Amino acid sequence: MRACQAAGREHRFTQQERETAEKLLTDPLGLRSFLHDCLDTRGGQIHVAGTLDRRLVLIQRPDHSWIIADLSGLAHSTRSWPAWTDGHVSIDTPGTWLSTAALDDYAELRLSRPRVLLVALYHPEHFPLPRFPLGISDVARAARATLMGEVSLVDMQLGATLPGIIKRVTTESPDILGISATFGQHDMMTELLDALSLLPEPPLVIAGGSLTARNEALLLARYPQLLIARGAGETTIQGLLAHWHGDIDREQIVGIGYTGAPRGGALGLVRRRTAKPVNRLLADDILPELDLLPSTFEFYGVAQIEGSRGCTNFCSFCPRGHKGQWAGAAPQAFPWLLTQLGRIFDRYPHISRTLYLVDEEFIGRGPDAVDRALGMAATLHAAGFAWETSCRIDQVARPDRDVGWHAERAAMWRTLVERGLRRCLFGVESGVDSILERFNKETTGEQNALAIRTLSALGVPTRFTYITFDHLMTLEELRATYVFQGRTDLLLRPLPHLSPGEIVEGVRDPDFVAAASTGRPFHTGISYMLVSMECLLGAAYTRQVQQAGLAGEVRPAMGRQDAEFADWRIGEASEWAQLWVDRNFALDYTLKSLEKVLDGAPRHTVREARVVLKDASFTVLGLMIQVIDRSPLHRSPVARTALRGALRAELDAQHAVLRARMGVVAEQVARCLPVDHAKTLEREYRRWEESREWRLINAADPCGT
Repeated sequence: MRACQAAGREHRFTQQERETAEKLLTDPLGLRSFLHDCLDTRGGQIHVAGTLDRRLVLIQRPDHSWIIADLSGLAHSTRSWPAWTDGHVSIDTPGTWLSTAALDDYAELRLSRPRVLLVALYHPEHFPLPRFPLGISDVARAARATLMGEVSLVDMQLGATLPGIIKRVTTESPDILGISATFGQHDMMTELLDALSLLPEPPLVIAGGSLTARNEALLLARYPQLLIARGAGETTIQGLLAHWHGDIDREQIVGIGYTGAPRGGALGLVRRRTAKPVNRLLADDILPELDLLPSTFEFYGVAQIEGSRGCTNFCSFCPRGHKGQWAGAAPQAFPWLLTQLGRIFDRYPHISRTLYLVDEEFIGRGPDAVDRALGMAATLHAAGFAWETSCRIDQVARPDRDVGWHAERAAMWRTLVERGLRRCLFGVESGVDSILERFNKETTGEQNALAIRTLSALGVPTRFTYITFDHLMTLEELRATYVFQGRTDLLLRPLPHLSPGEIVEGVRDPDFVAAASTGRPFHTGISYMLVSMECLLGAAYTRQVQQAGLAGEVRPAMGRQDAEFADWRIGEASEWAQLWVDRNFALDYTLKSLEKVLDGAPRHTVREARVVLKDASFTVLGLMIQVIDRSPLHRSPVARTALRGALRAELDAQHAVLRARMGVVAEQVARCLPVDHAKTLEREYRRWEESREWRLINAADPCGT
């Protein structure tokens, strides 16, 4: 607003205009349009560049001189100006936030081009409620930090359609199109890429995301002009912008896969790769722009950020190629972002003031791990946010550490809760030692049990992931899995009157455990029941399956490989379990999403509704084991038909029981919800209740990403 006056026109702003201007700070293109309407530049240009924390406005006045304003209020001299601005942008008073300046034609071109459109794909029938799209938002921030070009974002969670995106590309002709795709979205990506290939002058296209990194070969064979982002995309997009301007060759763009002519000039194309970026401890690498957060809230979605990237371990089922080693950002880098988030939350009081840190591993490693975790928690809490995150179970209990270490960690977890931790996800994955060893979890069943008891006694709200079926498991392991999921000696009552040290000692005492037990079976704390292993391409577990002679057809479109089970009966049970999961997935995901945006009694009611689904799934698992016990170990067509029929009969019967129970529960939950949330639940419940099909949706990601 001050920039408008500085440009030569006085304007008295109404309160509504002030609120509009504040909203536009997160929308650079909208801010530019606002300024065009506000100002009389007589044909002069307006550029809005830079990231949200250092948004830069450049206004050309009628006499063709320029006004340059840093909307942060910081002096221009404090900015880390990109190298390309040297000799092309001259600021008259760099010690101020507002100055006249000289820009040459080179600078004007850099500020306006390339036009970049970033698109996040989405299947609403699989995931009814949205999550703030971190992937494209992080990339947008990295692109804007270069002060080159204009970046727009489109998220299909927020009402955009493929035909609409194709039309937008056709009419707006962006120079660069970035596509983010994950599991279950290959069909949408190929449909979009096919349509782009028909354009007379298609944009330069780069695709990224967890699925894209795993089916790189398939995509490049079909779309030889495509670029694949093989890791985190921030450094890659910056290199791509520099390449578009001719600063660097394609081969110098960090972290891409592409096709090129082989040496010697022979006909044909070969795949090539450039070096991937290394995870760094720089917050600039992982902080997002917030263009799409207001729209996400309008669709009752949730806010997500990252405090770290990568993991501290190499679980055998998780290909690490696109994720990298663990690296965390410093807590002091986040206050400005939290302030901006808070302003947006203020406009949506019906949304729970909760942030979801989608870190794979929140705590990390190193001598400063505890201090950093507590610092992050204090920063979030000071900004008025509750928060949720994820980490490994060995951040709670480790057999190679002494009592002092465990007491320190217990105190840390209690403090994290005091500082706003609303819930933490732990990847337990199994309670059976032989399975944990196969998964390379570097944990044991007893270690997991001690950690679960410790967390519950400390009052840490938790959820756990657990892989029920894997291709190499024996029937004895499956039975042990069922027993562990049904254990009632793991979830203890919160014991706030005891010190961390007393809890650490008590969870190892059977009498203490018996006295503190809630009586709730462990499966009520598992986030998604009946999960089956996915043989993901590039994973160590997949190589184990291949070595066992169980591997089947490679399905690069899904980033995985089909496989038989060592015990064919468990394989049949796994298939029907996945059908059970997928038939209930959209309803369960809706409840889970509603739980994330609610507080108080409504949130508790929704969470208890999810327990109904978990109980039904646990019952199904027990019945499946009984059916397997009645089936011969030797596979034959007759035995297979009989087993499939018996499994389907059990699932049909249990789903009928579940429908009857959920009908009552859904009605009870709806009465506790705000009207719009109740309508969302009713819509998804009706869709679920009316379904009579068993079909796969292929939306799984065992890493939880």
